[in-house]
Amino acid sequence: MGAWLTMTFRGRRGTWLAVIGPSAGRATQVFIACAFCLPGDSEEEDMGFLEVMVSDMKHPPPELGPMPDGLSPQQVVRRHILGSIVQSERSYVDSLKRILQDYRHPLMEMEPKALSARKCQVVFFRLKEILHCHSMFQIALFSRVAEWDATEKIGDLFVASFSKSMVLDVYSDYVNNFTNAMSVIKKACLTKPVFLEFLKKRQMASSDRVTLYGLMVKPIQRFPQFILLLQDMLKNTPKGHPDRLSLQLALTELETLAEKLNEQKRVADQMAEIQQLTRSVSDRSNLNKLLNSGQHQLLLCETLTETVYGDRGQLIKSKERKVFLLNDMLVCANINFKGQLEISSLVPLGPKYVVKWNTALPQVQVVEVGQENSSYDKDNVVIQNAGAKKHVSSSQSSNKVYLGPPRLFQELQDLQKDLAVVEQITLLISTLHGTYQNLNMTVAQDWCLALQRMMRVKEEEIHSANKCRLRLLLPGKTDKSGRPISFMVVFITPNPLSKISWVNRLHLAKIGLREENQPGWLCPDEDKKSKAPFWCPILACRIPAFSSNALDLQLGAVVHNPVQSSLLGFSAVSTSLPQGYLWVGGGQEGAGGQVEIFSLNRSVPRTVKSFPVASQVLCMEYIPEKSKEEQEQFKAEDSRSAADQPSAPHPTICLGLQDGSILVYGSVDMGTQCLLSCRSPGRQPVLCLKHSPEYLFAGLQNGTLAAYARNNGGLWDLEAQPTCLEVGTGPVQTLLTLDDTVWASCANQVTVLDAATLQAQQTFEAHPEEEASVTHMIKAGSGVWMAFSSGSSIRLFHTETLEHLQEINIATRTTFVLPGQKNVRVTSLLICQGLLWVGTDQGIIVLLPVPRLEGIPKITGKGMVSLNGHCGPVEFLAVAISTLAPDVLKNDKEEEGGQEEKPDGPSPEPSALDKPPAREMRKKGILLQYRLHSTSHLPGQLLSVKEASPVPGGTALEHSEEDGSIYEMADDPDVWVRSRPCARDAHRKEISSVAIISGGRGYRNFNPSSKLPACSETDSTLLIWQVPLML
Repeated sequence: MGAWLTMTFRGRRGTWLAVIGPSAGRATQVFIACAFCLPGDSEEEDMGFLEVMVSDMKHPPPELGPMPDGLSPQQVVRRHILGSIVQSERSYVDSLKRILQDYRHPLMEMEPKALSARKCQVVFFRLKEILHCHSMFQIALFSRVAEWDATEKIGDLFVASFSKSMVLDVYSDYVNNFTNAMSVIKKACLTKPVFLEFLKKRQMASSDRVTLYGLMVKPIQRFPQFILLLQDMLKNTPKGHPDRLSLQLALTELETLAEKLNEQKRVADQMAEIQQLTRSVSDRSNLNKLLNSGQHQLLLCETLTETVYGDRGQLIKSKERKVFLLNDMLVCANINFKGQLEISSLVPLGPKYVVKWNTALPQVQVVEVGQENSSYDKDNVVIQNAGAKKHVSSSQSSNKVYLGPPRLFQELQDLQKDLAVVEQITLLISTLHGTYQNLNMTVAQDWCLALQRMMRVKEEEIHSANKCRLRLLLPGKTDKSGRPISFMVVFITPNPLSKISWVNRLHLAKIGLREENQPGWLCPDEDKKSKAPFWCPILACRIPAFSSNALDLQLGAVVHNPVQSSLLGFSAVSTSLPQGYLWVGGGQEGAGGQVEIFSLNRSVPRTVKSFPVASQVLCMEYIPEKSKEEQEQFKAEDSRSAADQPSAPHPTICLGLQDGSILVYGSVDMGTQCLLSCRSPGRQPVLCLKHSPEYLFAGLQNGTLAAYARNNGGLWDLEAQPTCLEVGTGPVQTLLTLDDTVWASCANQVTVLDAATLQAQQTFEAHPEEEASVTHMIKAGSGVWMAFSSGSSIRLFHTETLEHLQEINIATRTTFVLPGQKNVRVTSLLICQGLLWVGTDQGIIVLLPVPRLEGIPKITGKGMVSLNGHCGPVEFLAVAISTLAPDVLKNDKEEEGGQEEKPDGPSPEPSALDKPPAREMRKKGILLQYRLHSTSHLPGQLLSVKEASPVPGGTALEHSEEDGSIYEMADDPDVWVRSRPCARDAHRKEISSVAIISGGRGYRNFNPSSKLPACSETDSTLLIWQVPLML
């Protein structure tokens, strides 16, 4: 198949000889033998890495041969993707060689030195090792490409090449050193003209004009590129293909590697920011001591624009500030850029900070429109506008300075006053005895209607402006009378997403300072110091599960019913729990049941409904409303006429009870109406419920799986006899709907059934011990994690081959909290945001990291243990997720760009005045045109909103920078140098709010040094964790 290749490895313990060549089979053979031992003589060797010296024997790069005939379309696509992998890797290796040959080697040989040998080693640290790793990968890739048409396998090569710890170590060193390397290059550019001239000449001499920075950032981007290519390959690899499992495992390895490198890069960047901030503070200041204590971690930092307004709402000044959110304080700094901007095209310039103010986090308040009265005591607090030279008392101040964008709010007040005057004029006109052409009640009513609509438009402008306006109330010194002075700071964020992120992080950072979150998690990992607090969910609150304390009610199940609330303000969305309702069910064994419904549209849930049911609630299932595509398909398949077609049902909640009842409630009216009810066959207790598009599945106590079909109205036909399938002799404890199949567990076995035909496809053994019944199944990617009724292990199975892939003993994690307690049983499972939540019978909750993509969800780290838990078993774990509407994230520019240009035409007819102004009609500079009945020919200003004349830069007058910089600031050509994200880079279609709910007996804090009670209460309790918004 090809020539043999000889390579020599030099390491700390000696020299090794490797021979790589084609085997008789289809895999590449590697023979490694120790030749002789030599002491290491370089610093790189002392680090313990192998230096690979590829011999000069010719070995051509990987290249696909001619495409054979008779390939299927999928095979053709896979072949093209392989070609992209080969070409991408060749380009990447060439870039690494360019760095070494065009930059490192000349700098090392240059006399006199433009860069010392020591600094060269810092700048190009680990690049040789990275090149060697990929040279070896390219050699193996050559053999695999040559035999592609016979094997069509590539996934196992990625697993073998990039799962080694050496690859992670080499890339980690490079990523952690990257900021330092760029700092050395920047300083050399500013102080050594020879070095700057060298970089310019090298860039101009290259064919693609890529800078040294552009080349050196490629290793950081390499693994995300690999992931995209392998995802495409996996999409075009059918089930049953010999490469499919290997590709899924390769995705897992690459995602794990990329996540670790991203986390290290993020932490390195944060540490660099704090160090830069620390250097700008006086050595004797308290802030310097706090920053150097090592107790502070950076949660968020961004360049924001501070704006200062006068008493009449006019913009006095605006300036960019760097704002730092630490875990317990907020710091604002001026940004000073020093040095030659001409080098900005070669390497990013870092700013120098001068601290303007800092304040403790608990004293910072976000003040939104309409919240001023509740945010502070107006009688005892004097508010001073930041940047103003004088302050006035609250009795003299006017809300127009602080309520919303000042100029827009002033315009709204003027419209309100004018409307009051016009209403008085209308009353006077109604007293006229004569009839006049342009002075009658029709004209007067038109005036009032036009002013009212102009006010609505102005209110929408204020709301839109506040999407990017962050208003903070900060504490100041007291005045002469002893009253505290608070000052208001107004920042303009780059986009609405940034505003939401700041409000959300400020809110959660304050919660993180509570005693139960100090700390909230125990990280057994060796590198736990590198994990920021926001890697961990924050315990937001704990509440009783049932409003009635008279009964000893046991928890059974919980579901989240997402409902969008239009009443929530912009910042309330950022701080509240996921919108919707939380249904909690339980009861007493052998007695009645109870359902409690909580509203989550706030930071602490509130009970809105509680009602009893006939028996204890054992399980629940939320069934969302059908999508438009499903409804159209349903209508197309139904032969009846549209007139006979019942309307599609709203989302529903299904309850399974101890007495065998199945109840279906409408979720819209918070459970006040029971739509359907029935009894299971033989009145067997309903242990679990799951749904598919066609059926509602119920797992029963006697080993039967009952399947209820939908009726013509879309609801489940509970009156008809369900299809019963015998799964086993024991209880069906858990169900899982997976693509076109349903998994049902009985004892230690799992049966896979076709979700449409209800025919059993396969049954496999999930645990070797018969008494270890499967109690929980949860899917992620291409795997299913299972928990059992006995033992402390959880097991991972492949969704397609049903192969057992991994087993994890949870007891090894819980011993960090309760040493010596080895008899642990898993009582609940949940996967959310790349974390596997595991609840135990001891009340301890364990978090284990798993990949998020479509690979195999193997556990890739030791994870964390919660120091907040329950006094008894964790009965359930559930996730509440709601998505913020996309239009909330749009600023004015995006709304304009997303709308079609409408041709000029006649003004709307008078009848259109009776309709409220539609939001989709809004365009930048063009709002609505109001034509009055009989006043258009009169002199004076029309009561209409006209199209504004364009101004330089193409910005409409209503939204110009002088108007308060309401929207995004004008694009700056060197915006990336100043670390301010561009709007095009920050575009998001939606963001999600996520909370995790656990239920169990009481609350327990497992931190031995905490002052909180170790165990309190025995009533059923809900613990709710909040995580930062998914941005």
